[in-house]
Amino acid sequence: MEVGEYARTVMHATIRHKMTYVNSFRAFWGYREGGVREYEKWMTEALAEAKLAPATGDVPVAALLFDEAGERIGTGHNQRELAADPTAHAEIVAIREAANRVGSWHLENTTLVITLEPCTMCAGAILQARIPRVVFGAWDEKAGAAGSVLDVLRDRRLPHKVEVIAGVKEAECAELLTEFFNAKR
Repeated sequence: MEVGEYARTVMHATIRHKMTYVNSFRAFWGYREGGVREYEKWMTEALAEAKLAPATGDVPVAALLFDEAGERIGTGHNQRELAADPTAHAEIVAIREAANRVGSWHLENTTLVITLEPCTMCAGAILQARIPRVVFGAWDEKAGAAGSVLDVLRDRRLPHKVEVIAGVKEAECAELLTEFFNAKR
């Protein structure tokens, strides 16, 4: 197999893999009350939160955690530069806030909305917190752990599985990151 043919094969496999998420997302619209409109509303809120991160030199990523009633119980944006803490990713900040607010590390019956696909560390925290649903915007082709590079959230070898809804306001989420990194160059 030539290098070009191999690259095309990998590219087509990646596209098929991502279409699985897109199709499951589309199928999901009709099955959950509020459906995609609610996720889009929440993602709009997450994008507004993400815009706070660059003021401290952090990458504009945000995470919001909602309970089953749709009430926000945790909010976070990247604070690694601000806190000089490599674990201060948006997801970790939001999960910590929610756990403190509800008084338990079991965050069952919640939905985590993130502007960027979670990394391996954050995926592990999501599983440990028993968060059953993750909605994210942009794919992270370098470090994503919800389907692009790895799929930790749905690894069948692990005891907990997470429903993943990808690509909500993907263009807006990706554009925010692109603008941030272009300004850094």
